[in-house]
Amino acid sequence: MVTARIVGHGQALPPAMDHAAVWDEFFTRHYDGNPTAEKVWRSAGITTRHAAVDPRVEDVSSWGTGARMRRFVDEALPLGHEAVAKALADAGVAAEDVGLLAVVSCTGYATPGLDILLARDLGMSPDVQRLHIGHMGCYAAIPGLGAVSDFVQARGKPAVLLCVELTSLHLQPPTDSLQQMVAHALFADAAAAVVLVPVSDGDARDGLDVIDVSARTDASTLDHMTWEVTDLGFRMGLSPKVPDVLARHARPVADALLGAHGLTVGDVGGWAIHPGGRRIVEVVAEQLGLAPADVAPSYEVLRDAGNCSSATVLLVLQRLLATTPPPRDAPVVAMAFGPGLTLYSALLRQR
Repeated sequence: MVTARIVGHGQALPPAMDHAAVWDEFFTRHYDGNPTAEKVWRSAGITTRHAAVDPRVEDVSSWGTGARMRRFVDEALPLGHEAVAKALADAGVAAEDVGLLAVVSCTGYATPGLDILLARDLGMSPDVQRLHIGHMGCYAAIPGLGAVSDFVQARGKPAVLLCVELTSLHLQPPTDSLQQMVAHALFADAAAAVVLVPVSDGDARDGLDVIDVSARTDASTLDHMTWEVTDLGFRMGLSPKVPDVLARHARPVADALLGAHGLTVGDVGGWAIHPGGRRIVEVVAEQLGLAPADVAPSYEVLRDAGNCSSATVLLVLQRLLATTPPPRDAPVVAMAFGPGLTLYSALLRQR
């Protein structure tokens, strides 16, 4: 039986910025010293953030969407190239051997897109298949992972999944909207990539087997999280009710995913929980009965990089493997959340 195994990881981050300094040197003026905005910013649980566009140098809040999209290509292409190149090198896979390149982003678009440009610049075959997954939001890495793993199993060829998000391009004009204050405080930029290869029973190559992917959408909460295309970039809508919705669904989703394979929460050897915000990690941990050590990689990524939309759960997975690798053959669960409200999860197994 052929299985898709994650054997390579790579990431690329724009220049780092001190989170507190960005408030002091830009956002305090942007919000005219609004105490609510400052409280949100300073309680975000972030120490360092990364941005392709530093607002202290370039204030893009008045830019039109067209200008932002052109800048997206300029900034995302080198970041994506670096992340994929690192993942291919980590996997020991040549670019010309890749059968599918899937690119995920909800923060920028162009045609020809990043998938075409990166395939060209990385030296992939002219016959490489490409997939673009757009505007799904923070959970999009996991359906992307499902798509590339299905390809690997069906075609017997390696595949690459890249998530690249530049939320800094979508700085909005000053507002007293609490939702915008939260969005600006949490979101940052990153690119993360994984390489999957086909393996057969008995293959001793280290990695993570993709066992299953599940989704659950609560359509009654459609207005709780939105990502609206406007004439001034993309504007986030983020209800404070989101953690309450996740509290209702996190345990049933995990139990269903694990139960389908004869497993329980207690069997899981590693968790990669998308840190949409500090409260979201807290709620999911409470519902799943996880110890602080289980969600430490999520808090660490939030602290060191912020919420980087779809790229974040891959960053957490990489942090988990680097700091507290699960035992061999242990199940690993990745979970991410986004518009819908949608909870996506993946069951992986350490090999």
